[in-house]
Order: sequence, then structure tokens, then C-alpha cells
Amino acid sequence: MRILFVGDIVGKPGRRVLCQQLPRLQERLGIDFTIVNVENTAGGFGLTPRLARQVLSWGVDVMTSGNHIWDKSQILDFLDQEPRLLRPGNYPPELPGRGCTVQQTRQGISVAVLNAQGRVFMPLTDCPFRWVRREVQRLRQQTPLIILDFHAEATSEKLAMGWHLDGLVSAVVGTHTHVPTADASVLPLGTAYLTDVGMTGAYRGVIGMQAEGALQRMTTGVSARLKVATGDARLAGVTLELDPESGKALAIEPLLVRYAEGGPEASA
Repeated sequence: MRILFVGDIVGKPGRRVLCQQLPRLQERLGIDFTIVNVENTAGGFGLTPRLARQVLSWGVDVMTSGNHIWDKSQILDFLDQEPRLLRPGNYPPELPGRGCTVQQTRQGISVAVLNAQGRVFMPLTDCPFRWVRREVQRLRQQTPLIILDFHAEATSEKLAMGWHLDGLVSAVVGTHTHVPTADASVLPLGTAYLTDVGMTGAYRGVIGMQAEGALQRMTTGVSARLKVATGDARLAGVTLELDPESGKALAIEPLLVRYAEGGPEASA
């Protein structure tokens, strides 16, 4: 079976290219299940219920997130209401939402999706390594097909997570840095790995935001308002070919697709 994982959606440019390209990719690549990271969907920071419903309507099966999921207060109740929307599970359990879900493909095959957040150069959370191992042991009773979105800053932490879970999950896919990495591989015991899938948004800027605000922060040390960039919108993703019986990865292939002017796009 084939799973498509799409990297962090950043603002309207990210929504536009996702809306336009996702149906084409699903059909052309024979995708059975689609996962999208949505933590930057609303103006580059957070998510709203309206935009979450819009993303799901485009054929997305599960939405993952990260530290920015908390940026819009109106999403908090929705996190409890929508099982297809995840927040990192290693945040305190009293917070709304969940860190994992099991959903079915159109063929009735169960796929488990986990969402965890790193701790190196990130907000303080519980240990992602221990949390993930506990959840994986439970989920393997339901399905061998398990995908982890590891939302983390440090390459070393992401690599460590890949080896920590090799042979226990189908794939460990990194998000958060918005820069696609060139290290896609299948680890020795059958887990597909990629340090960062990259972002889906405008590449004419600094990780999806206008360069001016980022430069002011970098050159003066003074905080400046960041605005979503425009121009050169691309969809960054990765396809995973998995054995549905064993859950092991057979192949992993990154992809980067540009927005086509004049094509269909999101209405908002």
C-alpha cells in the first residue's frame, strides 16, 4: 500500500498548492492514505476549525501538528472533537486532544498515526522516546502499519528516534524545520526514515515567511511581526510503500511539486 505524507502547510500559499496538487498526486501515485501536518495552516501560526474541516474535505485522512497547534485558542475544543486531528502526545495529558489515532483506508486497512514533539531547542515536554514506545506497543495490537510524525528541531534527535523505533513502526517522518532533507532511507529492520519532509508553502522567503521580518529579527535581535511569504509555492511530501501484512517499509520517496498557475485552488 502507498501512503502520502505532506509537510507543514504554511498559510494560504500552502493551502492553495495542497488543494490543487493533492488530488492529482493521489490519483497519479495510487495513494491509499494521506497524512498532512497542519500546525502552520492559519496565517503561518496554528489552525482554526474551519481550516481543519477544509483540509479534510480535500481528501486528507489524518492531520498532525506540533508546537504551533496551541496558537489559535479556537482550536482547543476542536482537538477533543475531531479524532483525525492530532497534537504531540508527549504534552501533558490534561491538555485537549490526542497524540495518536487509528483510521482506515478506503479498502478497510487500519493505519495508526502518532504525533510526538522533540525536546532539543523546543518547548519542554515529556520524553518523546518513552511516550512513543509505550504507544507503539499498544498500537501494534491493532495494526502493524504505524507512522510517526516526529516534530523536532535537532537532526540528531530525529535520527535517534528513527533508530529507536527501527522495526517497530513503518515510518518515522520528521517535520518542523520546513527544509526538505536528502536522507530518505529504509533502516535495517524495515522502518522508513526522513529527517524532515519540508514545508508546503511559499519558498520565496524564509521557511514560509517574508524575508524582511526574519532579517530584522536576525540582524537586530528585535522581534518583528512575521508575515506569510508569497511566490514559488510548492508541496513537499514523501511517499511510503508499505507491506500491509508486516508493516515494514518497502520504499520511501520524497517529492516536491510546484503550484501551477491557472489551476484549481483553495477558496480561502
